Amino acid sequence: MDGPGITALTRTQERTAGAVPALAVEAVSHAYGARRALNEVSFAVPTGGFVALLGPNGAGKTTLLSLVSRLFDTRHGRIRVQGFDIARQPGAALAELGVVFQARTLDLDLTVRDNLLYHAALHGMGLAAARARVAAVLRDVDLSDRARDKARQLSGGQMRRVEIARALVHEPSVLVLDEPTVGLDVASKAAILEQVRGLSCARHVAVLWATHLLDEIEPGDSVIVLHAGRVLAQGSPADIVAAAGAADLRSAFRILTGIGPASADEAGGPA
Repeated sequence: MDGPGITALTRTQERTAGAVPALAVEAVSHAYGARRALNEVSFAVPTGGFVALLGPNGAGKTTLLSLVSRLFDTRHGRIRVQGFDIARQPGAALAELGVVFQARTLDLDLTVRDNLLYHAALHGMGLAAARARVAAVLRDVDLSDRARDKARQLSGGQMRRVEIARALVHEPSVLVLDEPTVGLDVASKAAILEQVRGLSCARHVAVLWATHLLDEIEPGDSVIVLHAGRVLAQGSPADIVAAAGAADLRSAFRILTGIGPASADEAGGPA
């Protein structure tokens, strides 16, 4: 448990040594009235790690990310971001967190640049520093040439890349994304996933990528299988396949949940 004896210097040293997970979810439950959406969910995302939260629609992924981002209060269990308790130390925890929601959240009548500058202002960044950061993150997502365009002029894939850039403006150490490729065509899905993986590696940002698409998971990922609010399995794809006695991850998912996850082609849509 955190206490007054844990100083900022101690936290920095622990993060560097990897003693503190970038994101720790501990026995978290959540209910909507009589319906329990999450039941004793626990897992950790290591510093710089890429973790796929795999589950069908209705599994509890959005509820979980709403708790992680503090849209909902955590009443049962605990969530820590870089060691900061999201309920007791929300300012410090949220400063370490970048979020990309499933629903589009850009102001369509603002320019790309102004959408990002507004986010920077909410995080207390001065104008000069904000301008520099906005320019940097737009370069990271290959959209520098669209900075002065209104958001409504962008394609769906470009809007999503702007939302990823916005989530990174304040230099968080943890990035969580809720079904970020929903509604995009196959090429846009692949490009965004590649971009997030590359940014995670280059910036050493921990990523929690929530998806129902098996195609978005790679052999080296850590995977958490969530179904009906419970964690059914976690580990590498090979670990999950072996534990389920399956031939591949798709079969393992079907054995664990009784249903099959969608492929990118099955869930494809307009860009």
